[in-house]
Amino acid sequence: MSHKQRGLLMVAIMLVSVMLISGCTQSLSQSPASTPTLIPTGLFVSPFPSVENPMEMIEEFAKATASAQTAAVSSGTPSTPIAVVTGTVLTPQTGETLTPGTPSTPTNAVPTTPVVVVTTVTPGGPTATPIPPGSIPASYTLMKGEFPYCIARRFNLNPDELLSLNGITDGGIFMPGLVLKIPQTGNPFPGTRALQTHPATYTVSSSDETVYGVACKYGDVDPAAIASTNGISVSAVLTTGQQVKIP
Repeated sequence: MSHKQRGLLMVAIMLVSVMLISGCTQSLSQSPASTPTLIPTGLFVSPFPSVENPMEMIEEFAKATASAQTAAVSSGTPSTPIAVVTGTVLTPQTGETLTPGTPSTPTNAVPTTPVVVVTTVTPGGPTATPIPPGSIPASYTLMKGEFPYCIARRFNLNPDELLSLNGITDGGIFMPGLVLKIPQTGNPFPGTRALQTHPATYTVSSSDETVYGVACKYGDVDPAAIASTNGISVSAVLTTGQQVKIP
């Protein structure tokens, strides 16, 4: 029993004692006026028990006092359980509405443009050197059927300068893909550049022949001019017996 409860119990005992003494000193010749006893509300729920059993009254008083203290601590209002929410609380910004189940879209999202990668496939073999008509390139890549003297006749070059500039000798075997440096001195080809008279018609004698090789047979003829005259590509495949017009 706490100190406060003991104090309340002593007060109750003294109150009961005073009531008992007062009842014994009253005159028997005159009955006391019946005055209803008002029971204070707020701290006690039920009236006092009968005074015939003082100890029971004291016990009930102590129980009621303890209940009153408990009620006073909690201010008489039942506690409300607090709901604990776990997770992340999303607070909508001004003018923003959050819809459950709908993924949000960033306002500063930048649409991506698909990048198309184009792969250029180059057929096997050397690539022809594009040459504008009447011009002399700084370099030239030999194609199938061509050789340095053929290039010297075609571009009106001094063959000795061409061989010397590239560190090669006449009469060697030259493979397609060899890159020749072209001399820019302006010294012309000595003698006649044409090997055969043209315009003419050439009959293809082997399936290994190319437009470049046919041009070399005539010396000073450009392969692009042969292709244009015959309406074919400069890299067209020639067939045995095919008639090719030479401009």
